[in-house]
Amino acid sequence: MDINQVEKSDHTLPNSLIKDKTPLFEVNHLSLTFRQYKKGLRESSTQVIRDFSLKIHQGEIVAVVGASGSGKSLLADAILGILPENADVKGDLKFAGEELTMEKQMLLRGKDISLIPQSTNALDPLMKAGKQVQSVIKRKNKKSIQERIFHKVGLSKKAGEMYPFELSGGMARRVLVSTAMVSEAKLVIADEPTPGLDEHARNETIHYIKQLADGGKSIMFITHDITAALEVADKVAVFYAGETVEIANIDDFTGKGENLRHPYTRALWNALPQNDFIPLKGSQPLPGETINGCAFESRCPIAVEYCAQKPPQNKSVSGGIVRCFHA
Repeated sequence: MDINQVEKSDHTLPNSLIKDKTPLFEVNHLSLTFRQYKKGLRESSTQVIRDFSLKIHQGEIVAVVGASGSGKSLLADAILGILPENADVKGDLKFAGEELTMEKQMLLRGKDISLIPQSTNALDPLMKAGKQVQSVIKRKNKKSIQERIFHKVGLSKKAGEMYPFELSGGMARRVLVSTAMVSEAKLVIADEPTPGLDEHARNETIHYIKQLADGGKSIMFITHDITAALEVADKVAVFYAGETVEIANIDDFTGKGENLRHPYTRALWNALPQNDFIPLKGSQPLPGETINGCAFESRCPIAVEYCAQKPPQNKSVSGGIVRCFHA
């Protein structure tokens, strides 16, 4: 069996999805709030995601970039339907053109929608690494396929006989990536798959994720590393204080960021060591903090009084999407 066949799904997308280029995955105006009780059993709520929108087409890699604590991993949990009971999710989610209901999330989770989790603790501590990957494979010759994938990601046959506690952090991440590679999922959510890896392993992981897309899978690449995002993605969705402030094409990240439409995105770009290395002062609003206007207003160099009074809406500008009055 050709190893490349391992990465391709036996399931085909609906003809209507291919003909009209309907996104494989789409989320519109997603908000996520957690209910909690304080002293005196008074109920309060904390909003961690507000008005998030995104589209991913078949074979496309869209990076979701944001600082730690911006709600990126909770976004993945909301899509998979694995949030706790006190979570309140609103908005429209669609998969292959159909509404992604809670029942459908349960049906597709681990099958058509797969997760490369942020924590290597997601591996079953009582199952050998090779068996964990084999459990996802639906074809015959499971062990042979698993060993080929391990070889492809730089893991030996011996690694397949090891338990998670015997693996290094980098090896454990490669096992998680291998699981996504052998699955028949159409959408793969990679939640911070590169932290803790040395440069070689990091570059290899990015390469494997590109291969998943080349095999027809759609990828949501969640990261705080904008450099990694630019190496792997077709588009970058910039996440700030629980909302998308811009969705930009990779080609927009050039020069001084003249083609970028949002001040926060330009600040991220110009803060990179290979650019001007200018740090962004201040910090993003805390989860649950009341925001009447633009979430970036307090740190924005071009903000005016109006920016603090009313939240800007998404608008299309020069082939991208931006949430800014000045764009």
